[in-house]
Amino acid sequence: MVDVMTKEQRSNNMKAIKSVSKLEDIVSRSLWKKGFRFRRNTKELFGQPDISIKKYKIVIFIDSCFWHQCPIHGNMPKTNSAFWKKKLERNIERDKEVEAYYKDKGWCIKRIWEHEIKEDLEKVMGNLEELINKQKAK
Repeated sequence: MVDVMTKEQRSNNMKAIKSVSKLEDIVSRSLWKKGFRFRRNTKELFGQPDISIKKYKIVIFIDSCFWHQCPIHGNMPKTNSAFWKKKLERNIERDKEVEAYYKDKGWCIKRIWEHEIKEDLEKVMGNLEELINKQKAK
């Protein structure tokens, strides 16, 4: 498919996309307030987790309902559907590869859906706090 934007327009559009989402900011700030120390978007870790705590072997991924095809809210665009189907299926495959990698290495992996944060942040934070404290105790 031919791009409807010029190369310069597409470049400016892509530059405007932030690598850190607002949801990551919300979760990060909440974790920090609770006294947990971590790294964000650690490039040297496989899959570049949104939040990582190497000391306790924890990686946290915050998954967008669209990009990771949430079973509740994920939808397939109606235009250019062959492209999007391939693209979104590859995202799901990559998520499985990342999950298998960390499980094989003995790490604890937590995936949080976008809608979970929006619906009940306190529950999400309680679950994360419990997970981190459990790993600390090991």
